[in-house]
Amino acid sequence: MPDSPASAPRWRRAPAPAAGQPAAAGDSSAVRLNKRLADLGLCSRREADEWIERGWVRVNGEVAVMGLKVAPHDKVTVDRRADAAQAERVTVLLHKPVGYVSGQAEDGHQPAVTLVNARSHWHGDASSKRFTPAQLRGLAPAGRLDIDSVGLLVLTQDGRVARQLIGEDSTVDKEYLVRVSFGEVAVNVQAAFPPAQLARLRHGLALDGQPLKPAQVDWQNPEQLRFVLNEGKKRQIRRMCEQVGLHVTGLKRVRIGRIQLGQLPVGQWRYLGPGEAF
Repeated sequence: MPDSPASAPRWRRAPAPAAGQPAAAGDSSAVRLNKRLADLGLCSRREADEWIERGWVRVNGEVAVMGLKVAPHDKVTVDRRADAAQAERVTVLLHKPVGYVSGQAEDGHQPAVTLVNARSHWHGDASSKRFTPAQLRGLAPAGRLDIDSVGLLVLTQDGRVARQLIGEDSTVDKEYLVRVSFGEVAVNVQAAFPPAQLARLRHGLALDGQPLKPAQVDWQNPEQLRFVLNEGKKRQIRRMCEQVGLHVTGLKRVRIGRIQLGQLPVGQWRYLGPGEAF
């Protein structure tokens, strides 16, 4: 039988780093404590710094200080109050409408986070969570969706989720439905668009001087393409289409990893449930 909260030990040991973990520059073994905690998937570096500041992390039994470096053999333990604080962090799935920016307000346009409130919480949300204003503190987009695009936007307080979706080593793919025209052709674009150009969309284009990763691109219907990308450069799909003579007339993100937009109405949001993962 698992320990009850009253009997559970206050400190838990962080798992040992995997063999071959990269070492800090100039040091064959030691890395900053916040990096080790983040690399282990326990939190983000920012969250690790918060834990250290609160005295929730110990190294070899001593309360850790900011900037401390640790070697693989050092014993790192984390106060269970950190687990409790992290469990309160929320991740929100929003169906962003046209006209809202993903991040900070700009050019008079409202940020998407302003749509996260009690009134716009989707009644079909299966989560048992209730909205509180505290959930807006630190709630930030984990990925972009430009002002002219609609669909699934993730906003999170959880650094682990942000790192999974937008970290340098992220492998989470994203699916889009993209309505296009080709010159004067707006109906049955598929018949007019050269197959060789479709092949270029899949692999062979570059943006900002860097070659793009291979993408899945197929016709969903004669006027709409389906894109699946493993990267997220600014306005990437629109710029890719421009390079092959296509004009994007509508763009909707319908999936991020294993999470589908589904029946979530435009302008409404729901929580990422405890049994869901990207």
